[in-house]
Amino acid sequence: MDAVLIGLSNVFALESLIVLLIGTLAGMVIGALPGLSSTMGVALLIPITFSMSPESSLILLGAVYVSSVYGGSITAILLRTPGTDASIATSLDGYPLAEQGRGAEALGMATIASLVGGTISVIVLIAIAPPLARAALMFGPQEYTILAIFGMVTIVGVVSNNPLNGAIAALAGLFLASVGLDNFTGSQRYTFGSSSLFDGLPLLPALIGLFSISQAFVLCVPRSGGILKDDAASAEGRALPAWPDIRRCIRTMLKSSGIGALVGILPGAGTSIAAFISYDEARRSSKTPQTFGTGELEGVAASEAANNSVTGGTLIPTLTLGIPGNAVTAVFVGGLTIHGMVPGPRLFTDFADVTYTLFFSLFAANILFAVIGLLAGRWLVYVTRVPGSVLGPMIVVFSVIGTYALRNNMFDVGLAIAFGFIGFFMERWRYPAAPFVIALILGPILEVNFRRSMQISNWDLTTFFTRPLSLFLIALVIAAVAYPILKRRGATKRNS
Repeated sequence: MDAVLIGLSNVFALESLIVLLIGTLAGMVIGALPGLSSTMGVALLIPITFSMSPESSLILLGAVYVSSVYGGSITAILLRTPGTDASIATSLDGYPLAEQGRGAEALGMATIASLVGGTISVIVLIAIAPPLARAALMFGPQEYTILAIFGMVTIVGVVSNNPLNGAIAALAGLFLASVGLDNFTGSQRYTFGSSSLFDGLPLLPALIGLFSISQAFVLCVPRSGGILKDDAASAEGRALPAWPDIRRCIRTMLKSSGIGALVGILPGAGTSIAAFISYDEARRSSKTPQTFGTGELEGVAASEAANNSVTGGTLIPTLTLGIPGNAVTAVFVGGLTIHGMVPGPRLFTDFADVTYTLFFSLFAANILFAVIGLLAGRWLVYVTRVPGSVLGPMIVVFSVIGTYALRNNMFDVGLAIAFGFIGFFMERWRYPAAPFVIALILGPILEVNFRRSMQISNWDLTTFFTRPLSLFLIALVIAAVAYPILKRRGATKRNS
């Protein structure tokens, strides 16, 4: 209880409120800029948190995360150009509403739905995370081995339309995760004699390169045309939908929030998946499904409630088990490790006050972006008039400065730039970065726990099948492998 009260008081400190405001505004701008993602925003700001207190750093990263997901809806509605993939479904009805002169009304519904979804996700996070962290104490090396496999399998199957490319990216991440000194023998592996690699491949420079510098390169490519957009639809009209419309959408918002929170808990199943599932469910259960896609407020509400409710859900496996729910939370892990906080049960014991500070700051960030969105959301569309040729070099400069500040090491800068090129070509050749990053984080967890379990059992593999919890996790892995295969077969049969 003391940790809860300390966390609550930390959020309302003057410094925390300033950080919260800065993070919320930065996240909304990043989310509204097409081509810039929540992951890139969090990765770009991690070096800034190096000199901040743990509480302030998590407040900043959490505010950027939740507000950037909402920010994507602004350009999705007014430009039919989703700022993030989370808002693709929002554009299906949001832009037609804007063309009808109801752009402000659509933005208002998106804001209300985002607030509802985000608030419910934090409630779920607070309710589920602490007991799950206590349950994690029952996990042995066998369970953590299978859990790491489950995290990689799910994200490979979900984030890519081409699972083979996702698997290749994950294998590349696993290979690079083996760089450094062997934890058991102390021998060097793929270090090429460089002392900078003795502790393994530095995670944060790799993340900044993959998600920040690579996107800067994309913005600088002439054929991409930057992000200039002059044909924004009108955002005139009432800032809030009429009460009968809000009341009609309440059930959809609540249902979509539940779907989003549940999807968020599953590793790899991100915001865009939750948004489309909820959008389809809202259309299926609607009395007027024919209006969806032509300018239906309920479609905007379903999408935005779902994608914002994912944010809290994805933090549950990340904070309690150390298994990132998506690419954003993988970057979040880097932000925790900077301050010596390792995801797992200790976050709810040794660092409970910092953890609850994060939880309450997410509540505050959701309220803050809703207030700002209702007052000034329609004007944020003008940030898209910043040319990509200007924005790209700025991102590179900030990324390089931030990367160097982490360890005052030029090797890290070179590594970040190298991963920037890798991320650029991965995106161009349709190799998803998320499986690569998740494997890079989970690789050491998988290796250490597998070898430890084998030492304990004297290399008896049957030990994985004699523990009830590990059997349950094996069943989840099998289901995660079978689901995309069965789904693809079903789609093939329907098309034939």
